[in-house]
Amino acid sequence: MWRNTVMAVALTALCTGCTTMTAEDRRAADEAKCRSYGFLKKNDAFAECLQRIDLDRRAELRNTPAFDPWDRPVIYRPIILRPQPK
Repeated sequence: MWRNTVMAVALTALCTGCTTMTAEDRRAADEAKCRSYGFLKKNDAFAECLQRIDLDRRAELRNTPAFDPWDRPVIYRPIILRPQPK
């Protein structure tokens, strides 16, 4: 009985660590990073800092071995052609 409880607590703790960052959370973290560098909001340097962070993130994604830009579902529907009688 207590094993089930321990397993449930362990599984819950494990799953709470698997949350992903939302776009809003990522933007807030990026803005905080640029402010920590000393950039002030609403100027060109701040915008360039955010852009560099985004470009770095995209470059890292492209360099991952799992990245495949052609990895899309293929829709395949066979067409059966029957010979026409003469």
